[in-house]
Amino acid sequence: MSDEVLKLCGVSVRRETSMLLRNVDWTAHEDERWIVIGPNGAGKTTLLQVAATLLFPSEGSVEVLRERLGDVDVFELRPRIGLTSAALAERVPSGEKVIDLVLTASYAILGRWREEYESADVTRAVELLDALGCAHLIRRRFATLSEGERKRVQIARAMMPDPEILLLDEPAAGLDLGGREDLLRRLAVLARNPKAPMTVLVTHHVEEVPDGFTHAMLLRRGSALAAGPIAEVFTAKNLSRCFGVPLEIEYRRSRWAAWAAR
Repeated sequence: MSDEVLKLCGVSVRRETSMLLRNVDWTAHEDERWIVIGPNGAGKTTLLQVAATLLFPSEGSVEVLRERLGDVDVFELRPRIGLTSAALAERVPSGEKVIDLVLTASYAILGRWREEYESADVTRAVELLDALGCAHLIRRRFATLSEGERKRVQIARAMMPDPEILLLDEPAAGLDLGGREDLLRRLAVLARNPKAPMTVLVTHHVEEVPDGFTHAMLLRRGSALAAGPIAEVFTAKNLSRCFGVPLEIEYRRSRWAAWAAR
C-alpha cells in the first residue's frame, strides 16, 4: 500500500454552538483520488480547510504529509498542498494577469510584486495552462475571465508548486454543461496520471465526479456516513441517507448519475 498523505482521527470542529465536523476519521494514500460529497452545510469545505492546514480541529488529531498539526510549521507545509476554492478566487487582485497568478503560487502569495522567476518557472506555468486549455489566456486579467476559465486557471495555479496533495473545492460549480464537461475531461486525465498528486474533489453532485477517481466519502451534518472505494460508497442506500431523499444511482460509461426514486 502507498504512503499515507492524510490521516484524521476523531476530528471535530466547533464554532460557538455549531458542530461543523463530528468525530471524523479519514485516511488517504498518495495513489488515491477522493470525492467528498454531501448536501449544503454537510461540512465539506470545513473538511477541506482542515486538510489544507488552514483550520485546526477543536478535537482529534490531523497528520498531513506525515506531519502532525500542532507540531509542524504550517507555513512550510502549505506550499506542498495545492488548493482551489471560491474564497481564493475572490482574493485575487483585480489587475492580476493569468500568467502572474500561476507564477506567484511558487511563493504561495497572491499578487505579483518584485519577485524574480526563472525561465523554467515561466515555461512550467505555460505548460500547465496549456494542459488545462488556457495557454491563450496568459496575458488576460483574471477578473475578465469566464467562470470556466477561472476554474481551470486556478487548477493550473494549484499545480504550479508541484504539490503532493491537490484539493479542489467544487471546481465545477457554476459552470454550464459545456464548461463542466470540458473540465471533467481534463480532471479525468489528471486523475489517471500516476505522477499526479493525491487529489480530493468536493462536490454536491455525483454527475460532477470525473472518471479515474477511486474513493469517496459521504458527509451529512458534519459526520462521515461512509468512506472507502467509490463503488462501495456510491449506493442508492448510502446516497439516499446522505441527501435525505430516496435516490436511484447509475454508473454508465465511466460516469455516475443519480435521480429521485419514483
